[in-house]
Amino acid sequence: MARTRRPVVAGWFTDDTVPEAEFRLLGTRCTACAAVFFPREDDWCRNPGCPGGGELAEVPLSPRGRVWSYTDGRYRPPAPYVSDPDAPWEPYTLVAVELAAEAMVVLGQAAPGVTTADLAVGTEVEVVPGVLNEDEEHTWTTWNWRPVARERRERRERLERREERS
Repeated sequence: MARTRRPVVAGWFTDDTVPEAEFRLLGTRCTACAAVFFPREDDWCRNPGCPGGGELAEVPLSPRGRVWSYTDGRYRPPAPYVSDPDAPWEPYTLVAVELAAEAMVVLGQAAPGVTTADLAVGTEVEVVPGVLNEDEEHTWTTWNWRPVARERRERRERLERREERS
């Protein structure tokens, strides 16, 4: 039986079946003041300096940004987080990414296999589709941040050289 794919939050990112290079987070932009929001804002512009009267239009956010901050998630989040309470808890890496063009920071989980050792403030990362959880019937999809391949490889090499010198 094939699992039904469901976004964790509908409308926050493109369909995860698009090619990875086209996957994007979706925000909204106010047509009156150009403020960009993520998560989406569908009712009114939250910018206190907005002259008002603008519409909110959906916009894809930048596919790449720079690490602003990061940490290990070493605790099981409370409901409504979807996970099997009987499964052992697996720590994960949480990343805050600055999107310069949008003048915002977006929080998200690092891609599988990415640890805090792969990151540093300023590391260039890209948004990629991810899976938050699966059961017999559903796959809950989300987004992840992944270091751009070149920077990830260089960081690992620096760490290996440092360990060799120790």
